[in-house]
Amino acid sequence: MSEMDDSMETTPQSAGSVHSKKFQLREVVEMGEYDPDYLGTFAEWHTLSKPVQWSLIKKALDIRERQLVQQWAEINNILDFRLKPELKIALKNIEKKRHEVMRDREILLMEYFG
Repeated sequence: MSEMDDSMETTPQSAGSVHSKKFQLREVVEMGEYDPDYLGTFAEWHTLSKPVQWSLIKKALDIRERQLVQQWAEINNILDFRLKPELKIALKNIEKKRHEVMRDREILLMEYFG
């Protein structure tokens, strides 16, 4: 990256071609990214007050939790689930991630308001 602005450059690959996309702070929050260290890589983050930063973190935490619940439900609703024991491992991993998100919520809440 040549300059640090309010975006982060990534290079997703699609159908053999490489495209560049600069994500904005609000876009990564909408994708469920809540890590303050990562959000701090956006210049805009440092212009926001602590309560506004917390608001974005909380929004991203809520989104991430909904994503995990949705993933869990999608796997749980697969036909012949009982015949596919490997899916139980996937469900356990999703449950573990969900518990991590809940733990992170508590830690971040204390960091921003403790």
